[in-house]
Order: sequence, then C-alpha cells, then structure tokens
Amino acid sequence: MGEVIGNLLPLAVGVAISPIPIIAVILMLLSRHARTTGPGFLAGWAAGIVIATTLLVVIANAIGMNGPAGEPKTPVSWIELLLGVLVLTLAARQWTSRPREGTQPEVPSWMKAIDEVTPARAASLGLLLSAVNPKNLMMCVAAGIAIAQGELGIGEEVGAVAVFSVIAACSVAIPVLVYVIDAERMRGPLDELKVWLESNNATVMFVLLLVIGVVLLGKGIGGLIN
Repeated sequence: MGEVIGNLLPLAVGVAISPIPIIAVILMLLSRHARTTGPGFLAGWAAGIVIATTLLVVIANAIGMNGPAGEPKTPVSWIELLLGVLVLTLAARQWTSRPREGTQPEVPSWMKAIDEVTPARAASLGLLLSAVNPKNLMMCVAAGIAIAQGELGIGEEVGAVAVFSVIAACSVAIPVLVYVIDAERMRGPLDELKVWLESNNATVMFVLLLVIGVVLLGKGIGGLIN
C-alpha cells in the first residue's frame, strides 16, 4: 500500500497543479454567485477525478497488470512508456506556447462569462475539466495502472483512490473552503493568485509535466528491461 501511494503522489500533484481549473474557481469565487458556483465547481471537479480513476482501476484490474512472477506485463510497460512520451510532448507544447515576456496571455472565452455561470453549469464545467481533460486522463490512466499493479484488496484500492482524489482535488478545494470561512479577507489574495497563474501557467505546467513524463518513461523502460 505504501509503495502504491508513493507512486500515486506525483500523479495526483500533476492533476492538482492545473492552473486553468484553479483560475476558473478563483474567478467564480470573485463573482456575484461565489457561494454557490464555487462549491458547485468543486463538486464537479472532485466527482470527475473519482469517477475517472475508479473506472480506470476497474479496467486495469480486469485486464491484469502483472505477470505470474509479479513483474509488470510487457504491454503495461509499453503503455507507461507511451504515457511518458505523451506527457513529455505536452510539456514541450506548454513551453513553446508560453507567452513572451511583456505579452498578456489569452483568457479562454468561457472564463470571460464566468459571472453568468449557474451552480449546475459550474458543476458540469468542473466535471468536464477533470474527467475529460487529456492531461488529467493520462494521470488517471497511470494512477489506475499503479493501483492495479499493487495487487491490493478492494478496501485498500478504495483507500488508494480516495488518497489520489483528495490530493488531486485539493488545489480547487482549498480556495473554496478558505473563501467560505472568510470571504472578504480572501478576495485580495485570490485575485493576486489568479494574476500570477495567468502569467505563469505555461511554465508551471511545463516543469510539472516534464518531471512526471520522465518518471513514467523511466518506469516503462525499467519494466521492459526487466
């Protein structure tokens, strides 16, 4: 169980440090309907992570991740290798698409209409950004493989999914919870964080994806060599 959690931690952080959903929830918390849209977005974000990860764990268990001797099956190692290459490709795209110094990064059009978002729309947006986002899906696939390879009991697998989901959702949960506790005091810090993330989105994601891509690449190569 400890080894599985250790393998899950960088993947969960990879989902958590996603600037777009953090910026989205901050914009909702700074909008007129903050007390309903913020929690709604959090509910959708967390539900998407739990559903995607659970489904992928079930699929990984059905396929079988380990050989008779307990070593990763060759196709599994190839999948990890492919995931590593894809994540590194995303990292390269983040680096090349970063805004030049002095230029203002483009804001997605749906963010400009954030004041008009309803709680139901906020929840569906959170679900979409967590469960359908290609980068998050790659993290969830890797998480499903890591949990299935641990050959845990059902209770332990549920615990592993819960740990992964809590860490992955914390970057959205923390601003919502802090805002609920003291809304007025948090408006200034949240606005400053939003501005910083908008300016450094590409750099943050590049570093994160680079680290995770190298880890997945190493696991895939290690499994093929062994």
